[in-house]
Amino acid sequence: MADEARQQLNQKIIDEFRANSGKLGGQFAGMDLLLLTTIGAHSGEARTWPLGFHRDGEDIVIFAANGGRPNRPGWYYNLLAHPDATIEVGAETLPVRAAVAGGDERQRLWDTVLTPFPFLADFQAKVSWEIPVIMLSRNEN
Repeated sequence: MADEARQQLNQKIIDEFRANSGKLGGQFAGMDLLLLTTIGAHSGEARTWPLGFHRDGEDIVIFAANGGRPNRPGWYYNLLAHPDATIEVGAETLPVRAAVAGGDERQRLWDTVLTPFPFLADFQAKVSWEIPVIMLSRNEN
C-alpha cells in the first residue's frame, strides 16, 4: 500500500476510533487498538497512529513492526527522540513515557504477544532487524 493510501486509511481508523470511544468495526472489530500521538523527531509536529497493543500489568506494550516493511516506523524514531507521548485507549487519554525493552524482558513480552498477534512472527520473518518492543508507562509528570 502506498504511503498516501496508508495515511488515508489511518485517518479513517483514527476518526472512527474517536467517534466511538475506541470501538472499531470491520477488520479491527474486537482488536485492542490505541492511538499513539508522538512529537516528530525532525518536524516537532504531533503525529498520531493507530496501533495494536498488549497490556503488561500497568504498562502498555507496542511493537515497531511496520507491517514487515524494510524500515522501522516513523513513530519509533519519534519516541526515541521524544519519549513522552500520549495514548488514547477507549475514551481515555493518558500521558505516557516510552522505553525500548531489551534482553530477557523483550523476549518475555515478544513471546506473550504472539498468541493474540500471531502475524508479528510473519513480520519478523520479513525483516533482517529485530522488531523493537516498546513499553509505555503512565507518565505522571
